[in-house]
Amino acid sequence: MTVRTVDAVVIGAGPNGLAATATLAAAGWDVVLLEQQPEPGGAVRSAELFPGFRTDLFSAFYPLAAVSPAIRHLDLEGVGLRWSQAPAAVGHPRHPDDDDAPLIHRDPADTAADLERRQPGDGQAWLRLFEQWKDVKEPFLDTLFSPFPPVRGPRRLLSQLGTAEALRLVRFLMLPARRMTHELFDGESARVLLLGNAMHADTPVDAPGSGVMGYLLTMLAQDDGYVVPVGGAGALSAAMAERGRRNGAEIRCGEEVTSIEVTGGVATEVRTAGGDRYLTRRAVLADVSAPALYGRLLDASAVPAGVRADLEKFEWDTPVVKVNYALDRKIPWRSRSLASAGTVHLGADDNGLVRWMADLTTGVIPTHPFLLFGQMTTSDPSRSPEGTESAWAYTHLPRGITDDESAELLAHRVDAMLESHAPGFAERVVGRNVQRPGDLEASNANLHGGAVNGGTAQLYQQLVFRPTPGSSGPDTSIDRLYLASSATHPGGGVHGMCGYNAARAALADHGRWGLVRRKVRGRILDLVVTPRR
Repeated sequence: MTVRTVDAVVIGAGPNGLAATATLAAAGWDVVLLEQQPEPGGAVRSAELFPGFRTDLFSAFYPLAAVSPAIRHLDLEGVGLRWSQAPAAVGHPRHPDDDDAPLIHRDPADTAADLERRQPGDGQAWLRLFEQWKDVKEPFLDTLFSPFPPVRGPRRLLSQLGTAEALRLVRFLMLPARRMTHELFDGESARVLLLGNAMHADTPVDAPGSGVMGYLLTMLAQDDGYVVPVGGAGALSAAMAERGRRNGAEIRCGEEVTSIEVTGGVATEVRTAGGDRYLTRRAVLADVSAPALYGRLLDASAVPAGVRADLEKFEWDTPVVKVNYALDRKIPWRSRSLASAGTVHLGADDNGLVRWMADLTTGVIPTHPFLLFGQMTTSDPSRSPEGTESAWAYTHLPRGITDDESAELLAHRVDAMLESHAPGFAERVVGRNVQRPGDLEASNANLHGGAVNGGTAQLYQQLVFRPTPGSSGPDTSIDRLYLASSATHPGGGVHGMCGYNAARAALADHGRWGLVRRKVRGRILDLVVTPRR
């Protein structure tokens, strides 16, 4: 057992924890990062599951990282990170017999021309949408990534657009994805390109707010592409960890944190399973789930009754089943256009997505699952030998169904879906591995029950409601304790902003106006988390 005193302890070495660590260390703080797993990265890791094939174990494509202020701030290219991308970002066949699937090409003019060929008017509508995106991109992303409530981004949007157009934009972004696509386009090809991207979150396509995810990821795919780190997802985590070390931080893996000690309402100490104690002068930043922080790491007496009550209503996103493949040849797509796409959305058209989500909502294991499919060697040739493909597919089980038998059943249906879109797929598979919800959680405690988003992305658990009402930022009701995970705004996705915002909050609390900030914040949080009598 050792006892050390440091400025700050960061718990969890996912992208948010790594971003927080590097940011604090860059400011001159003495920082220790503690990670339970044997290597850093959280859900951004890769491994050689099959000889000669590099597999991303969790996340794989990083359009949000490409535009994240946190990632840009770290200058990861300066420590060796390199990006790559496929010739086309996204493809989406409308049904198994579709031999002419639409794509999001690198050049928006090419995407528009292809959509115009399919449905007159949709190509021009696509270009108008992209022009709008370019006009609002910077203030929109500023609004998305800033701690909630954002100020600068909305002010810039209001100044740039005027009140009437700003209100129209807000209304547009709040639309259900299905309604959004029907307002934008007349043909199904353009519609499914946006709808498939909307399904990267767990908000139903006919629910308000699902459109903003579809719009964001679709425009990022068209603008910046769906980039991947050369060499595997782990290369991104390795670069983030290296930046933290170069800034002076210490990263300790294989260290399970068992508790955060609170004295007089202040987080003062972190304890590990090995008996080590870290006394903190300034801050504890927890890149862990909200239930883990408030239900396991903190003593119940330190958690306000209002927070405990709110967490009883906390909802996880739907469980993931992921199937990894090594193929000795390229995938024999029925639609040859898909050979150039890094990401392929499979298994459902406009109406099919509604039926698929209905299965998940009603506890039915989908017979025809909607899949996110990654062609990783197409995106980064270093992932497997020339002429082969390192690939994966993932889909969802209904919320609350996480058993291995259900996961295996769904994985076989994933195989069947791929075979229907690419006849002969199975005979090219030389390696197959299934990651069930329990496997995902065992590899990363934040992926509770196979949930990968840190909690549902639906409106009732976003913005000022994430993770509980009134706690939308990194600040907690405990002084010098910050929630630095995707449980806080802006939520899931690999962008590092939850950790970056937590680090900036900790730095601000020890800056010139820190005392005032802490008192004002404490008063606000007391009002929010104290239940009415």
